[in-house]
Amino acid sequence: MRPEDLGGRPIVLDGGLATELEARGHDLSDALWSARLLTDAPDEIAAAHAAFFRAGAEVAITASYQASVPGFATRGLGARDAEVLLRRSVDLARRARDEVSGDGRARWIAASVGPYGAFLADGSEYRGRYGLTRRELVAFHRPRLEVLAEAGPDVLALETVPDAEEAEALLEALDVVDVPAWLSYTVDGARTRAGQPLREAFSVAAGRGRILAVGVNCCAPGDVAAAVRIAREVTGKPVVVYPNSGEGWDAVRREWTGESRFAPGDVAGWLGAGAALVGGCCRVGPADIAALARVCSAVD
Repeated sequence: MRPEDLGGRPIVLDGGLATELEARGHDLSDALWSARLLTDAPDEIAAAHAAFFRAGAEVAITASYQASVPGFATRGLGARDAEVLLRRSVDLARRARDEVSGDGRARWIAASVGPYGAFLADGSEYRGRYGLTRRELVAFHRPRLEVLAEAGPDVLALETVPDAEEAEALLEALDVVDVPAWLSYTVDGARTRAGQPLREAFSVAAGRGRILAVGVNCCAPGDVAAAVRIAREVTGKPVVVYPNSGEGWDAVRREWTGESRFAPGDVAGWLGAGAALVGGCCRVGPADIAALARVCSAVD
């Protein structure tokens, strides 16, 4: 993915990969979440990616959000096996892209890089402030960034980042690879989950040439429009947005609560505010992405 790809019509992202896998009958209550299926049911991951592509998505975000060498180590897998699985996440998305190719549409693979809190699997990605130093965070993120970059994705998705300090660590870790990335925070209103104002948080990406886009994901749909305007004003970069359904995640009971507030009709407002890449996150399925894609096609 290149900067020139983001200068025209909006690009449609996929929705919640785990949501589609659960709809296909998989129990993802394990701490590794969808990453567990990289070992147990890789064909199902490819099928889920293909479902989103067929619904109109142009970007598949890989099943590596919760994948890391330390995370796989808790399942008795060594570093080499973990690296194989990280690469597999990119290969599966690529397989799905190949399956739907032939219609002349450009499609991209975004390798997901979740926050340290995703490894903890206790809801920490919605709080941040893990008590780690920047050096420790860089040491955690750099190895998997290197492995994922070697797998050949079009872009790295530094996503669901709750804390500007972790964003800075991710950007430092990114310096060792030669793949562009987007940086996406999870937010609560006009602040990161860790409490920093979004102007401060987005400023860490200003002037970073490797960062193609900045934005928000896994947040309430109602938080998107204001975040788009702030991101554009602070960085001047294209903006990426993919909120969840608006339901809440209960990390103790490991279940979603409340009702969906994801309305594809809101997308026009996001685009009007300056969003360049739009999609959905948790609890957003292929049908939602199909509706979103129709809105985007209307502004081509």
